[in-house]
Amino acid sequence: MNVHFIAIGGSVMHQLAIALVRKGYTVTGSDDEIFEPARTNLQQEGLLPATIGWEPGRIHPGLDAVILGMHAKGDNPELQRAMELSLPIYSFPEYIYQESRDKKRVVVGGSHGKTTTTAMIMNALAAAGMDFDWLVGARLEGFAQSVNITHAPVIVCEGDEYPASVLEKRPKFHFLFPHIAVITGIAWDHINVFPTFDNYLEQFRIFMDKIGPGGVLIYNETDAVLKKLVAEHPGANVRKVGYGIPAHRIENGITLVTLEGHTGALKVFGEHNLLNLHAAFLVAKELGLDAAGFLKGMAAFSGAAKRLELIGRSADVNVYRDFAHAPSKVKATIQAVKGQFPDRQLIAVLELHTYSSLNEQFLAEYRGALDLADKAAVFYSRHALELKRMPLLPEEKVIAGFGKPGLAVFQEREDLRAWLARQSYKNVNLLLMSSGNFEGLDIRDFLIL
Repeated sequence: MNVHFIAIGGSVMHQLAIALVRKGYTVTGSDDEIFEPARTNLQQEGLLPATIGWEPGRIHPGLDAVILGMHAKGDNPELQRAMELSLPIYSFPEYIYQESRDKKRVVVGGSHGKTTTTAMIMNALAAAGMDFDWLVGARLEGFAQSVNITHAPVIVCEGDEYPASVLEKRPKFHFLFPHIAVITGIAWDHINVFPTFDNYLEQFRIFMDKIGPGGVLIYNETDAVLKKLVAEHPGANVRKVGYGIPAHRIENGITLVTLEGHTGALKVFGEHNLLNLHAAFLVAKELGLDAAGFLKGMAAFSGAAKRLELIGRSADVNVYRDFAHAPSKVKATIQAVKGQFPDRQLIAVLELHTYSSLNEQFLAEYRGALDLADKAAVFYSRHALELKRMPLLPEEKVIAGFGKPGLAVFQEREDLRAWLARQSYKNVNLLLMSSGNFEGLDIRDFLIL
């Protein structure tokens, strides 16, 4: 196979390129900018383009496939040339399906928890020595790549509801056609793409329609919206399996979970992670793994990168970093930390970084999300607003949207750093939540660990 990537520098695009080279394919690519770690990763595999930019001459009739990255525009000259030559053009998920037509496909969708659930499935299967491919949206300990494509009989995929490419505006998870599908929950997000909740909800109806005959839908029945959606869906020839929070207890800050009579200790915690774990177990069970084998794999699982990741600790403080940005994710993460450590003060800091979170009309969705924090701050930068070409966001609108008494709001990194430096860190958990990086804030500037 001879494959060319337009926008090869993307976080998952470059991982797929590497996977295909290792499979024996001939791979080329291009991009107008390539950042780390993609740049070094591509260079090590001999895939870094010799020149940066778009060159139509790279597109030729000998290509078996052109894979189009998300940030490539419709007027991209390489894309235009591929269309002139009538070459097969695929978005990322469309191509993943082409490579997995003969595999059993597991696809994990949902507004929250899909990365962790996918990672849990992967760790359980790997611990059991099972042969499988994967696609996941985060760095995982024990897995060198976030994309793996071989001749394995099974593929486990995280299914994103964001649009596939400039040519294909439908959500990525509509193109993966699962045999085993998971929906972890539904909470409105991506309002720049799905302007109403009903429009967002429709994407999950369509996803359920994509499950193959004789397939199974594993869904979070504690989510009232999702439970109603599943109940109303015809689901012909599809088995529906609901899940909830499994039996568990917390001893000395450690969660022990029980599945089908077997109990195991976990490194992760929180009700949202227990839900994720139950979904992962039901998938593993469909693939032939029993409860004892599954819990053995979970014993060493410490979570995906930036998912309640412990990034620093001392005798008096733990510092966690989490990808939480949507309202449901923020609330679940806050509940997890407070529930696991009820006797510790919780200082929570949320960065508004996505289009939805920075939209004044969406702020009311965050009401109550930070309520369990003992002290809370919200940070957003003017730079982020400028990059997204969004209007200024008044601080009083943020305060009104969250509705939390005493909420601190900052638009300058140094003001946030100074506020953090003034806090007492005696018997404290510090929780930093963002899909960005707080404009480069370094906890070592205000905290000795």
